[in-house]
Amino acid sequence: MERILVSACLMGRRVRYDGGAKTSADRRLAAWRDEGRLVPFCPEVEGGLPTPRPAAEIEGGAGGAAVLAGAARVLAADGSDVTAEFLSGAQAALAVARSFGIRLAVLKEGSPSCGALAVYDGTFRGRRTPGQGVTTALLEANGIRVFTEDQLAEAADHLRALEA
Repeated sequence: MERILVSACLMGRRVRYDGGAKTSADRRLAAWRDEGRLVPFCPEVEGGLPTPRPAAEIEGGAGGAAVLAGAARVLAADGSDVTAEFLSGAQAALAVARSFGIRLAVLKEGSPSCGALAVYDGTFRGRRTPGQGVTTALLEANGIRVFTEDQLAEAADHLRALEA
């Protein structure tokens, strides 16, 4: 059975920067949970950040690949540099994915860790720019397909293809 890495906040865990969750009510996630497929994970918490914590964004909206390459930092709203924690969390996510043979992930869109299509632009003004979060960029670079919580139909199609 294929396992699926999933953002812990989508499963109701209160791990987001504001101390909340973004629980998904999607029937596919519920079915995958009931089948024992899901491996909930929060790279920011696993990287050593507390809950709650200041919001963080990738400077200049550069995206996760730039952070991985050392060309951009992840900064918190209070000005602190949290790049090391984001890198550590991304590495921990990859290690967990490898330990379960995971080839598919469903991660929280917009997050500086988990965003797959867009991240905030680094100005803390609520503006998004196309790009990936740090964890998503690392997972994708290692052959793990990442989908957002709004792409569960596509994720289900990919899961079927993996199991075919």
